[in-house]
Amino acid sequence: MTDVPPRLLLRRDALDEGFTDDELGRLARRREWTRLRRGAYLDGAAPDAAAARHRLLVTATLGQLRRPAVVSHQSAAVLLGMPLWGVPLGRVHVTRRPPAWNDAGRVLFVHVGGLDDDEVVEVGGVAVTSPARTAVDLARAVPFEPAVVVLDAALHAGLCTEATLTDALGRCRGRPGARSAGRAVRFADGRSESVGESRSRVVLHALGLDPSGLQFPVRTAEDVLLGRTDFVWEDRRVVGEFDGQVKYGRLLRPGQHPGDAVFEEKRREDAIRGEGWGVVRWTWDDVQDRILLGARVRRALVRGGR
Repeated sequence: MTDVPPRLLLRRDALDEGFTDDELGRLARRREWTRLRRGAYLDGAAPDAAAARHRLLVTATLGQLRRPAVVSHQSAAVLLGMPLWGVPLGRVHVTRRPPAWNDAGRVLFVHVGGLDDDEVVEVGGVAVTSPARTAVDLARAVPFEPAVVVLDAALHAGLCTEATLTDALGRCRGRPGARSAGRAVRFADGRSESVGESRSRVVLHALGLDPSGLQFPVRTAEDVLLGRTDFVWEDRRVVGEFDGQVKYGRLLRPGQHPGDAVFEEKRREDAIRGEGWGVVRWTWDDVQDRILLGARVRRALVRGGR
């Protein structure tokens, strides 16, 4: 039997259905219902995933706005399906065209800025900033690493192109954060296939260990493809792999056990080493510890150089 997702009710709708404020308060205190924000409830538990919870918060918040607005920044990224890392999702972000005023409350953050018609799209009946505008707005507002994560993801998913990002960047010239966004846009690369790969690129760049390429095809002397590697330092004949648990889920064929995928990956690595390539791997923990990751990659490059 499939679990029925919780229903979102605004206070006014719940009252129309016959509930009282006292009942709503008791349901929330007993945790039978979840209070998303003032005047908005779920008739059950909130989803575990931060993005899913934020979508509900966006819906609840838009239903209580007195003036229309366009969903923007991280809220737009969530509705557009862009993965985020290191970006807070506690408030709903919207943008209004002038004349208006910036406002930051506990749940709602209102930005004011020009919006051309082609910078607004519709997602499920909701006005949202376009993927390129969303990615650039976020890149203006967040640090370099989370900016690269969202820009890489937008390019990889085909939501943006380098041209549309450059155009969006040009339109925000002179606005706060535009120079930081420009740096992130120039660094972005749609060949990164995951948050872990994007974060790895940022760390390696900061350490002066930039790879010479991404998604590198390793072939035998007979031109047989052994596989693609996440990173490569061709002059040192070293390839690099970010090992996230999600990767092994992607490798699974129907009916295959995760251990089988790990074993096949080990055989692939042995074959790559057999062709004279060094292999260096790292995990989420290594990305968090830049010194450790740098030392690991440097050792591999020294061995490869020999």
